[in-house]
Amino acid sequence: MKNVISFESLLEDVIHTHELDKAKELLYSLFPSTPMLEKGLKFCIESHEGQFRKSGEPYSIHPILVACFVAFFSKDESMILAALLHDVVEDTECTQEELVKMFGHSVGVLVEGMTKIVEIRGDNLASSESNEKLRKSAMTFRNMLMVSIEDSRVLIVKLCDRFHNMLTLDALKEAKQKRIAEETLMVYAPIAHRLGISSIKNYLEDLSFQYIMPNEFKEIADYLKVNNVQLQLTLNDFIEKIINLMRDNGYIEDVDFKIEKRIKHVYSIYLKMQRKGISIEEVLDLLGIRILVRDVKDCYIVLGLLHVHFNPLASRFKDYIALPKQNGYQTIHTTLFDAQSIIEAQIRTYKMHETAELGIAAHWRYKNNKEDYKADWVSDITTNNSLEEKDNELAFYEYAKDSLYVEDIAVYSPKGEIFTLPRGSTALDFAFEVHSQIGLKASHAYINRVKSPLLTILKNGDIVRIEIDDNAKPKYSWLDSVKTARAKAIIKSHCKQRTSAIDQKVGMKLLQTIFSVDENKLNHWIDDENLSKSIRKCVGDNILLSKMIDSLKKHAKRIWLVRNYDLKKQRVDNMVIYSNHKINTIDFDYCCNPKRGDEIIAFKYNHSVTIHNKLCERANKLLDDPREEMVLVKWPKHAPKKYKMIFSLENKRGALASLLNEVVKLNINVSSININKNKDSLLEYFEMQFEIPDTQNIDIAIDTMKNKCKIYEFVSLNDAYEKG
Repeated sequence: MKNVISFESLLEDVIHTHELDKAKELLYSLFPSTPMLEKGLKFCIESHEGQFRKSGEPYSIHPILVACFVAFFSKDESMILAALLHDVVEDTECTQEELVKMFGHSVGVLVEGMTKIVEIRGDNLASSESNEKLRKSAMTFRNMLMVSIEDSRVLIVKLCDRFHNMLTLDALKEAKQKRIAEETLMVYAPIAHRLGISSIKNYLEDLSFQYIMPNEFKEIADYLKVNNVQLQLTLNDFIEKIINLMRDNGYIEDVDFKIEKRIKHVYSIYLKMQRKGISIEEVLDLLGIRILVRDVKDCYIVLGLLHVHFNPLASRFKDYIALPKQNGYQTIHTTLFDAQSIIEAQIRTYKMHETAELGIAAHWRYKNNKEDYKADWVSDITTNNSLEEKDNELAFYEYAKDSLYVEDIAVYSPKGEIFTLPRGSTALDFAFEVHSQIGLKASHAYINRVKSPLLTILKNGDIVRIEIDDNAKPKYSWLDSVKTARAKAIIKSHCKQRTSAIDQKVGMKLLQTIFSVDENKLNHWIDDENLSKSIRKCVGDNILLSKMIDSLKKHAKRIWLVRNYDLKKQRVDNMVIYSNHKINTIDFDYCCNPKRGDEIIAFKYNHSVTIHNKLCERANKLLDDPREEMVLVKWPKHAPKKYKMIFSLENKRGALASLLNEVVKLNINVSSININKNKDSLLEYFEMQFEIPDTQNIDIAIDTMKNKCKIYEFVSLNDAYEKG
């Protein structure tokens, strides 16, 4: 068992270090002085001479303390030097070439990787309420992964840099505190999780949570503070029982085993409360202990001792030693009943503990050679995603975070092969993990020998077999159900190929409907005007479609002397329709239930339109019917505003009908209305959810409805991050 400084002890030292000499002394306690380290320290201090942080401290204290964190995680001198010099190129007159010349190629590569990561600084700060913040965070996320493909050490240095920035965030203005905290929670904590560095991940989450949701943070922190004495007594009493149990079975404390106690960190408690809809008192694994032993066999011996002397909660047993997580985490988790308490016990070896605390850095900590500093999962994320997706930072972020920040389950193939999947994964996710073609051709699954739908959610330990059908096709709607980034990417890519062929058919249908001609005649006109390459492009572009109509009008006029072919923009039920026919009503078909943002197509039936998802199987059959007519449809630029209103009505005949009549006049679309009775007063309460156009004045709508009912609650249901 190694006697090394703990991360908590280092953290205390860093927090209380405000002088340059003390910062240098702390670094020397973690990494011995070498000529190159002395050179790096001197250059760092001289380069930042005269620069100060918002707190008033000399700027050079920051890179030195970042280097302290890096030295804790790795004894790689290049990484420590990169931490010392990470701001030199960006904030001083020193160039990248000069840095490489002075400190070598390895240090230069790491510093260059750090400066390529676009982060929030100064004028780049987007408003916390702005959608731009998500784009900026997604870009940072992408850049961090891209620069680390060849050398993942840059991620460790960057995480340590952000960690120290979070520790000193109180010196900044409130708006910037919140914005940086949001980016930390969205970008840095997930990467720390995937690297397996729990020591940094937990602190980043709690520090971010404190600034983003101060009230919720305070509520949980206050509970832990008020109950701290009782919680500690409960833990100490349980630990004493475990120590006596271990001694009775021949184990010597601090030689054969060591026990650590812990209280679940604040953000983790908040997530569990939200996910399960419970209070903090109901969080089962609030208290925990960690038993460290020498060998793997001891882990299972200790597990047996615990289960013999305490009643285990069977549903909460996890063996990550036999089935390690993808980030290398290995530990046995079991939850035990002790008197009136429920306590989680984690059992691992000292080596497993080092890996859990340090993650990928544990493999580099004592290396002398530097031949392998790549993290395979980074390459997997960046290569499994298409180039087109990479060019869209938001799409890349959505793809990557699904691969980074998940709780895992392990399932088996019939041959006993183990597949690690995110919690909530379906049998279809498993199919795509086995092979992309298995997923694309999947028809149904057998889970534990029982025939099941493909979208059945899997449980830890399930045995899954997939049946395939060469005629099967992936459905676009699957994207809402699958969990893994791989499944989503393959389904999207396949659907994109199908979309191209569908667009060709839709383009022809649109023109046939406009000109009232059959496909053969239209093809002749298109060939004459050399417009064949534009057909599929006009499906979502009313301007291009109008230009094509102008080019083809002369052919149509030879058949019809008088007819209006020009597209007319019509807004019906908040949807935008382009047609030379009058449209009065629209309907969303039941078969595919298209949602805002989906690619859609619309079939015309007299003066009515039915909207389908572009990849809907039923819609694709309709496309092959020569009798079907189509119009161009678009989502409105701005989503309608969604509201919920709880109200009561005067108890007289026709009161509800009178209110709904006013609602129709206000151009309000009611999506649902429910009646609830108060058991005590027998008073009827109504709950109505509805949408109004974004141009409508909601205050006018409320005032009008107040004349017809008594409003008790009126709340917006709009998603703050919904894109228009």
